[in-house]
Amino acid sequence: MFGSPWRRFVRIAARVLITLIVGVAATWGVLALWYQLPSDHGLKTLGVTLWVVLGLTVLAALWSRRIAQGLWVFAAAFAILLLWWHHLPPSNDHIWADDVAQMTSGVVDGQDVTLNNVRNFDWRSNSDYTPRWETRHYDLDKLRSVDMIMSYWSGPAIAHMLVSFGFESADYVVFSVEIRRRKGEDFSEIGGFFKEFELSIIAADERDVIRVRTNVRGEDDYLYRIQMPVSAMRSLFLAYIGQANSLVHSPRFYNTVTANCATLVYHMMKRIVSPLPLNYSLLLTGYLPEYVYRIGGLTSHYSFEELRALGRITERAKAADHSESFSTDIRRGVPNAEIPN
Repeated sequence: MFGSPWRRFVRIAARVLITLIVGVAATWGVLALWYQLPSDHGLKTLGVTLWVVLGLTVLAALWSRRIAQGLWVFAAAFAILLLWWHHLPPSNDHIWADDVAQMTSGVVDGQDVTLNNVRNFDWRSNSDYTPRWETRHYDLDKLRSVDMIMSYWSGPAIAHMLVSFGFESADYVVFSVEIRRRKGEDFSEIGGFFKEFELSIIAADERDVIRVRTNVRGEDDYLYRIQMPVSAMRSLFLAYIGQANSLVHSPRFYNTVTANCATLVYHMMKRIVSPLPLNYSLLLTGYLPEYVYRIGGLTSHYSFEELRALGRITERAKAADHSESFSTDIRRGVPNAEIPN
């Protein structure tokens, strides 16, 4: 039989473990309420305050020989919270920020593709711009390249990924998986875990979506030319259109981990390239190019360090600025991909 000191240790350890579980769940509840309760009339503050009081009361009960009562009360309250959370609906019906006000959609007719709401803003600053949403037409038979552009704004581990499709005559269109912010709303990594934003796929002109990052926001951009068969390029292009059309009809929440710019592309690529191993770079997106290099997605004639140095387009984008040959200018010196059959 266990002695009295050992039983006391087990009881204390169990209480510590239960306290940690309740504490984590209570903290999640605080953030869920903070990001989802309406902010008007003090409802947000009231809801969070009541939840904190409940959590502290339950924790006190756990350490005052009322463990069962405390756990039952918290379990019931947490179940109600989860039920409410599960039924929060995403929506396309809000007043959106101008740069995500429209949703890209596409119509495929054989080899002919029509993209609606292709963004082509003329950016002078983050708050000063001329908005333009265009309808553009593409011939799948003229698709020639796929490029990955990584835009860094917060250290080497965090980057936004853009995928650019190149057609004959240096005609490029970029797809970007974006948070759909409401007007006046700012991005929050934490809010991205708590259904604060809807998900959007934007098709854009390179002079818009790359230039705004390098020339206006001061981000650091790198371009990598992807090695993939033309048939896979077409499949990926059509997968983007399919995802964009799906979001028009069935809105989804953005999630910082499970539904972001890298994970969405990963799930599309899995349908084309299999097997495609999971990797930490799907979360730490700044390291994604190294992952693509290791699985053979970039030319092997250069080391990864050389490809990264040659692919840095920040200064070229600043120099090209409003140039009509912007897309050609930023690719000068970037090694071409070897296109498999």
